[in-house]
Amino acid sequence: MPPETTPAETTPVWFITGCSTGFGRDLARLVLARGWRAVVTARDKAKVADLVQEAGDRALALDLDVTDAAQIAAAVQAAEARFGGIDVLVNNAGYGYQASIEEGEDTEIRAQFDANVFGLFAMTRAVLPGMRARRRGHVINITSVAGFIGFPGTGYYAASKHAVEGFSDSLQAETAPLGIKVTCIEPGPFRTDWAGRSLRRTEPRIADYAETAHARMKTTAQISGTQAGDPARAAEAMIRITEIANPPRHLVMGAFGLEAVTTRLKARLAEIEAWRETGLATDFPKE
Repeated sequence: MPPETTPAETTPVWFITGCSTGFGRDLARLVLARGWRAVVTARDKAKVADLVQEAGDRALALDLDVTDAAQIAAAVQAAEARFGGIDVLVNNAGYGYQASIEEGEDTEIRAQFDANVFGLFAMTRAVLPGMRARRRGHVINITSVAGFIGFPGTGYYAASKHAVEGFSDSLQAETAPLGIKVTCIEPGPFRTDWAGRSLRRTEPRIADYAETAHARMKTTAQISGTQAGDPARAAEAMIRITEIANPPRHLVMGAFGLEAVTTRLKARLAEIEAWRETGLATDFPKE
């Protein structure tokens, strides 16, 4: 008789970026607690050593800076060598940047896009060949309510998340016939380090933005550590959507996020409908 396959060898393999704090850390902890397998990454893998020490061969901790193409390639290769493939990719690595649009600094803006956008693109490209060959997989991109709404003071962050949303639309259209699913997670305010030590900002100088961008920057600092969103509950929700046949393309998280996004989308649709005739009139006349 062939040897019995151990349960660990049949569990899903998760690859999670940005596990040192926040959503990535809670998600890695819960995935491993289920007895599943996970590649747990951070720019310094020493920061995730505690997450993997009890999981044994089910966990692989790796150094990964998503802005480094060589590290991405090496990490995916190591994951496939250890586990044979990747079932769920969670593109979580990234951070916030605050500044008014006018006061934004080019080096900060480009660094934000390298991590939040181009790093995510590169990670996805690296994992897709294996998923495509196996005709299955799930790509989960952590975006934000800012993927729908550009709030004052976070215009460049919103731009990065809008970019990921558009990318994810196209990714789903291309990969759905190949058995690969795509979900964007769109949190509102959650009790992570996003608004604390992980946040980068350009100090405000222009008084004309005191009541818009600067005011929101102050509010963000004041609520850090008291946000309503629970990262562990968010992680449970992410796990849940991988266990169903038809996961959502969008999963907005938290009461603030749901209210803000639905209100904005309804208003946007109403505006488009109000200007329907003007928009239609721009086509060549029908013969």
